Amino acid sequence: MTMYEMGVRRFGAVNWMGLRMLGWREIRRFLAVWQQTVLAPLITAGLFLTVFALAFGRNRADVMGVDFLHFIAPGILMMTVIQNAFANTSSSIVIAKVQGNIVDTLMPPLAPWEILVGYLTGAVARALIVAVVIWLGLFVVLGQGIAHPMWALAAVILGAAFLGGLGILAAVFADKFDQMAAITNFIITPLSFLSGTFYSAKALPPAFQILTHYNPVFYLIDMARFGFLGVSDASPWHGLAVICAALVLVLGLGWYWLRTGYRMKP
Repeated sequence: MTMYEMGVRRFGAVNWMGLRMLGWREIRRFLAVWQQTVLAPLITAGLFLTVFALAFGRNRADVMGVDFLHFIAPGILMMTVIQNAFANTSSSIVIAKVQGNIVDTLMPPLAPWEILVGYLTGAVARALIVAVVIWLGLFVVLGQGIAHPMWALAAVILGAAFLGGLGILAAVFADKFDQMAAITNFIITPLSFLSGTFYSAKALPPAFQILTHYNPVFYLIDMARFGFLGVSDASPWHGLAVICAALVLVLGLGWYWLRTGYRMKP
């Protein structure tokens, strides 16, 4: 069989054109509705801060030596970022499956890892934009700075990749919107809210501290808090190791499912 016969890959080791187009498609998809994908997260984060400010006022004791509103601000930012990363990949694949045009992604000469990277490109791009927009809002309202910029950036990128990968897994598994909503409501939302976003894990009873440390999202929130404030419940290096390990597992499973066509092909 020659290199020009059907079924032979003709793009070398990497189909750069296809990968670039898939990534750009995912970015354009969320930019087309920026009011929902960029502006809405900013408003949501602002509402969280407003509610906690009104509920606790200025009489709330400091947490880990940090003013309470400044303490929860990085957690709210990170929680919003990862939820948007998850929504970006999951909605893209589920909508394509329900509408029947997922074949447009499966038929082009893209390797499974290229499809994976293409979808994650959109998730990471959306996460970075949302993170910058929310941080600018926090800077204006609270004067929120960044103690360790590289740690903050690592938290956002790794969090977007991890939750974007989970979004791919969830969307591949789900065959309809109801299943996707159930995964979001019963898995992703609890993982986000029970991750130390609004409290320090050290304030929990010992049993709940142990459970919290089994939640990978906790390490993302904690790493983001270290990046923005310079304080954390756990060592950021330990958190980095846990997140990288979880990321490898999620992306490895995502690659395998895309390679085998699990629940993607009729």
